Amino acid sequence: MKTSATKAVLFVCMGNICRSPSAEGVFRAHAGAAGLDLHIDSAGTHAYHIGEAPDPRSQQFAARRGIDLSQQRARKLTADDFEKFDLLLAMDKDNLARMKAACPPQHLHKLKLMMDYANHSDSEIVPDPYYGGPDGFDLVLDYIEDASAGLIRAIQQKADRKDA
Repeated sequence: MKTSATKAVLFVCMGNICRSPSAEGVFRAHAGAAGLDLHIDSAGTHAYHIGEAPDPRSQQFAARRGIDLSQQRARKLTADDFEKFDLLLAMDKDNLARMKAACPPQHLHKLKLMMDYANHSDSEIVPDPYYGGPDGFDLVLDYIEDASAGLIRAIQQKADRKDA
């Protein structure tokens, strides 16, 4: 496994049962395929679902793509996360604003939107599929796949610059 300047990535949405666990699972698969040794986790800005498994629909649609989310459990974003993680990626602007409000000033540079790393999707956010139909879960995974590939490239490029 290759080490990089970025060692820990946290994905954040509201309840930590749809988007962020999907991002955790997809990105873990991408990082593994790229040979990167990273700590990868997810959390929610709200405590609605602490201890719960990801939404069954998220699990089902991820499984269709070979991603197992079944062992994940929802947790709430903590103050320690801002110190522990090198990159904290919000799924949307509302959750990014909540993260910024809670983040110590010295760690604000670590906060970004997941879709900042997308190369093929025009959306600035990963939309919440919770109240929509099944197409929303596929769309979320499409966006996350795109952004995960871009994030892997960014991490590798940063590591290559540090090695030079």
